[in-house]
Amino acid sequence: MTDRLRIALAQLNPTVGAIEANLALALETLADAVAAGADIILFSELFLTGYFPDDLLFKPRFVADAMAAAERFAAATADTDITAIMPSIWPEDGRVFNAVLVCEAGRIVARRMKRELPNDDIFYEKRYFERAELQEPVTIRGVSIGIPICEDIWHPDVCAHLVDNGARLLLCPNGSPYWRNKQATRYQLVKDRVAEDNVPLLYLNQVGGQDELVFDGASFAIEPGGRLVVQAKSFESEIMLSNWERTPDGWRCSDPHVAPLSSVDEAPWRACVLGLRDYVKKNGFRTVVLGLSGGIDSAVVAAMAVDAIGAENVHCLMLPYRYTSPESLADAQDCARRLGVRYDVVSIGDPVEAALAELQPVFGNRPLDLTEENIQSRMRGVYLMALSNKLGSLLLTTGNKSEMAVGYATIYGDMNGGFNPIKDMLKMRVYELAHWRNQHRPADCLGPDGLVITQNIIDKAPTAELRPNQKDQDSLPPYPILDEILVGLVEKELSLAEIVAKGEGRFDIQLVQRIERLTNIAEYKRRQSAPGVKISRKAFGLGRRYPITNGYRDRHEAVEATPDLVGKGLE
Repeated sequence: MTDRLRIALAQLNPTVGAIEANLALALETLADAVAAGADIILFSELFLTGYFPDDLLFKPRFVADAMAAAERFAAATADTDITAIMPSIWPEDGRVFNAVLVCEAGRIVARRMKRELPNDDIFYEKRYFERAELQEPVTIRGVSIGIPICEDIWHPDVCAHLVDNGARLLLCPNGSPYWRNKQATRYQLVKDRVAEDNVPLLYLNQVGGQDELVFDGASFAIEPGGRLVVQAKSFESEIMLSNWERTPDGWRCSDPHVAPLSSVDEAPWRACVLGLRDYVKKNGFRTVVLGLSGGIDSAVVAAMAVDAIGAENVHCLMLPYRYTSPESLADAQDCARRLGVRYDVVSIGDPVEAALAELQPVFGNRPLDLTEENIQSRMRGVYLMALSNKLGSLLLTTGNKSEMAVGYATIYGDMNGGFNPIKDMLKMRVYELAHWRNQHRPADCLGPDGLVITQNIIDKAPTAELRPNQKDQDSLPPYPILDEILVGLVEKELSLAEIVAKGEGRFDIQLVQRIERLTNIAEYKRRQSAPGVKISRKAFGLGRRYPITNGYRDRHEAVEATPDLVGKGLE
């Protein structure tokens, strides 16, 4: 029985479905851990398949390929002294488990299965996996070690059972996505388990973007007494090595190392940049294109794109029409210059006028309305998609969460695109991050230092510029009010009465009813929107699944007979 253990936490960036690539990354990391003298290396949840593989798990060939990769990984531990804990799937008697495989001396010597399967707004593991019985610890170098898997530590009985059966250390592989201030929740959870069971817990999380989710890493370890002794970086891959010794009080870390984390203000920017970067690279793109309007949303998305993949890979288009102001033209050009991106101006005037002329015999003498505004937006969409097709660039769309909530967006127009880094960002958060980015540049961001989004872009009133002198607040309440209502409706699922009460007289029930109605009837648009980075606890799409045909109304809502149309394409 050893009195010392050197443990490596492999905080890495796997790709869902890329079994061979994930295996290659695991083998490279295993060799590094062996060279560093590690006794144990732990990988993150479902590392070989990537987390989370969804319905790939229904493909027998996928399962077979994952099993073959696990055997090849185990074989690589031959002629080493290391124990490698590799999370992967494990089929058995017609069932499939979310498991960890303990590999030593060239073979799988033990396996442990996940008991508690999340079935919430993000993951639906009960659709794919069998729930295991309570598991026993494993013995590594004479030390009894418990391996609860992710959701398992949210249930006190799992860790208690491991410790009651002899575990003196807990190693927990996770696939825990980021949302605002998530690390505080993780810390408290692990502190609770450590306080209850009086053994250290090492929490390993993966890093990287996977469709709408971003995993922020930030792996850590906590000792009895609530002491944080290990802390890996946020949003970065690394192998975190720590040394542990048996003491009269149990196992303790002999070389604490706590890296600083991204601040609560910095983390959303880094999450959006990492999510965008990985979406671009993991889907085989090299360049992106977007419409740069001179407004705050497109400026922030352009800055994120430059930070993610470099200015040389970002192409911005200004697509003016008769209602585009000289100020917008100047602001877009200045933003592009500051970011160092390619910038082209392509007028949509002639094709819009041609479309209106061709449609006039059908439209007759009907008055101008949203139709003409939407034609402008959709013509811009056509141009941007054409450039995307011709150049092979990923088209980024730039609508924020506030607009998408109430349908203030044109389907098949400004909603066109393959990815939206600010999809889950309320309008006021966009402003906050613009201010933040002008004062900070994280080390892994590729854009310039200093002022990248001018004060004029930040200060001017938001406008779609689809009719003369148009402002967003012609159709919507001020964004601070709208965002507060949306937090209550969408992120907290409050009743209308509760939202009004929290407003303390700043808005009335009629306004909240109207915003709820607009949010409900815009669901069909959101179903057709591009994926985007999830940064809140409750995001549209992944995390909030409402029916399009929806007859439910809050009992405080007065049902209106006539639709209340909002500009920019609410149809």
